[in-house]
Amino acid sequence: MKFQKYVQDHNNQITLITAILIVAGYLSKYALNSLLGYNVILAVASVIAAVPIMMHAYQALKARVISIEFLVSIAVIGAFIIGEYNESAIVTFLFLFGSYLEERTLSKTRQSIKSLTEMAPTTATVVQADGTTEEVDVDDVDEGDIVLVKTGGSIPVDGQVVEGHGYTDEAVVTGESREVGKQVQDSVYSGTMLSDGYLKIEATKVGDDTTFAKIIELVEDAQDTKSHAEKFIDRFSQYYTPAVLIIAILVFIFSRDFKLAITVLVLGCPGALVIGAPVSNVAGIGNGAKRGILVKGGEAMDTFSKIDTFVFDKTGTLTKGNTSVSTVKNYGTDLPAALSMTARIESLSDHPLGRAIVSYTEGKNYVFNDLEVEDNQTVKGQGMVAQIDNHDVLAGNQKLMQARDVKLSSQQSQDLSDLQATGSSVVIVAVDGVVTLILGISDIIRPEVAQQLQDLRDKGAKHLVMLTGDNQATAQYVADQVGIDEVHAELMPEQKVEFVKKFQQAGRRVAFVGDGINDSPSIATADIGIAMGSGTDVAIETSDVVLMQSSFEALTHAYGLAKKTVLNTKENIVIAIGVVAFLLIGLIAGFIYMASGMFVHEASILVVIFNAMRLISYGKAPKNDQVVTTTPVLK
Repeated sequence: MKFQKYVQDHNNQITLITAILIVAGYLSKYALNSLLGYNVILAVASVIAAVPIMMHAYQALKARVISIEFLVSIAVIGAFIIGEYNESAIVTFLFLFGSYLEERTLSKTRQSIKSLTEMAPTTATVVQADGTTEEVDVDDVDEGDIVLVKTGGSIPVDGQVVEGHGYTDEAVVTGESREVGKQVQDSVYSGTMLSDGYLKIEATKVGDDTTFAKIIELVEDAQDTKSHAEKFIDRFSQYYTPAVLIIAILVFIFSRDFKLAITVLVLGCPGALVIGAPVSNVAGIGNGAKRGILVKGGEAMDTFSKIDTFVFDKTGTLTKGNTSVSTVKNYGTDLPAALSMTARIESLSDHPLGRAIVSYTEGKNYVFNDLEVEDNQTVKGQGMVAQIDNHDVLAGNQKLMQARDVKLSSQQSQDLSDLQATGSSVVIVAVDGVVTLILGISDIIRPEVAQQLQDLRDKGAKHLVMLTGDNQATAQYVADQVGIDEVHAELMPEQKVEFVKKFQQAGRRVAFVGDGINDSPSIATADIGIAMGSGTDVAIETSDVVLMQSSFEALTHAYGLAKKTVLNTKENIVIAIGVVAFLLIGLIAGFIYMASGMFVHEASILVVIFNAMRLISYGKAPKNDQVVTTTPVLK
């Protein structure tokens, strides 16, 4: 065991020594004219290089697997028997050197995944009860502890900010490289960096329960989950490798050419075929992980590439999921003054529509809290009435206007009807008996959705469907704005599941895109479940694909990446089979020999690896040109 471990630890040195001995052997032959020295040196090189190869072959045979190393081992022994020491030395060197290059290039495809684990924080600064701080191992932090993070520090826990403010780089969690503003009560994630400011954070999740830890675990597991192509190749190689051995025996029986039979063994090795699919899988998953797209393995990638029907939830998926002022109709008055009075009267209530108006006005930087309020009252089911700065102000629905004898002009009535047709909630504002504003309040449609849905179509999506629990008018309006093909509204979660099953029964490959919580039954039922969310536990556990950014750009990138990864895998399979066919034809035609054939064979392995590495740079790099704040500023 010690010898085996020593050989494994010094495999690269063995490869280098073999190369030096081969050079020395050829110098002995051509510079010193010593054929004996040439044969002896190359024989020694063959033996040294054959040791790690034969050890791997032996271990595989113990597991009842006829490996590539076993075929090469037989070829080396055969070359020794016929005295072709130069062939055996070159074959073993090329095999070891090919393995070395394969390992180096594979490590590059795993670099984005490796960088994730390296970002995991190892220590945390915990604030003690007396106000002092102590640096402890991150595994010793408990839920409820207060953790201090300063500029440039890594956040060691999932938690909520209880003091301080700053900007965090959340690329490791969301794939979004723009800085995100954080203040009291905002959530933060383990593994993200505080680029500016300071934060005191109450830990809500620690250790393996943090979002970052779950991401690392998910990506690492995904690498080991094989695609349909990989599973097929595994089964194929179990029969192919013994078949090559049988063919070589038959070649010897019929031709009586021992060297030819040995050459068949070497050239028939399915190296590129075996490595082609896994390296594409790892590169594709690594590309996604770098952008906050978590794909649960090669099988999910393969299925995702075949999706033709995308089914979307509305709230929080096609829309932002938070109620905001979407339309402002102003009728010839001082807009800042009218909005300020409206926000002042709405600030007296806790109604969701009122909060949206207050938030919108604050975003415009209009000052309204100093306005004097007298005689305010809430009219149930209608709105609010108050006297603000000696003006009679009404804010409510049409019933309130009718009750107070406030008339709407024909244009105002038309505007009201148009807003109601979109499914928006409407607040009418009157000052001193005259309508000054009509505000439409709704869940804002994501601005990028229409273009990204078209991109999905361009990449192969054939049918786009919305399933929502919202009312039909709102659902149809959103669908018309973004280009959805089919709409079903006012549905319960179980009814959404039935629609997904209906599409599947019609022969469609269905992906359900939701928030990963309320829609988890539909996500689990679909061929591919996609969670658009910030990494909640349910999203990670129930979905096949998690989009940490919660953006449609990430969705279209993931879809294109899946198709590209599967195509790349097929390309590698074609390259591998084509090379083996070329080598065997060349062997029969007489222009391919053992050493030259082995060179082409090892080169083909590198070709499929480099081909797969193209996936690492697929898509545009994340933008880093602006700062995101947690306070919405609406125009």
